[in-house]
Amino acid sequence: MSNLNSVELKTLVPAKDFARSQDFYQALGFSMPWNDDNLAYLRHGNCSFLLQNFYVREQAENFVMHLLVEDVDAWHRHLSESGLAERFAVRMGDLVDQPWGMREFVLFDPSGVLWHIAQNI
Repeated sequence: MSNLNSVELKTLVPAKDFARSQDFYQALGFSMPWNDDNLAYLRHGNCSFLLQNFYVREQAENFVMHLLVEDVDAWHRHLSESGLAERFAVRMGDLVDQPWGMREFVLFDPSGVLWHIAQNI
């Protein structure tokens, strides 16, 4: 019988300024176990993605990531207190309870990629 089990799914996130984006994601709390001139492997807990030294404005501004966390209030408080949005000149939204059963806030990265950081409620 064939083994068709999946192991992992990663996306490649675009970066307008590759070095700045690497700094942003590390300041956000991701570790970077590996990188070269064109690609960086970023992870936080069991979540990971590949940051690529590639940028098309229309793609980046229509790219959305969703990070499900255990305590979204703690994430929002930590990022607010750290001054991440001001340091990287990005937008971060307020916490919102969504009708689909999630509490979340949005955060844009330096390339315009939209992140929804949420927890189930």
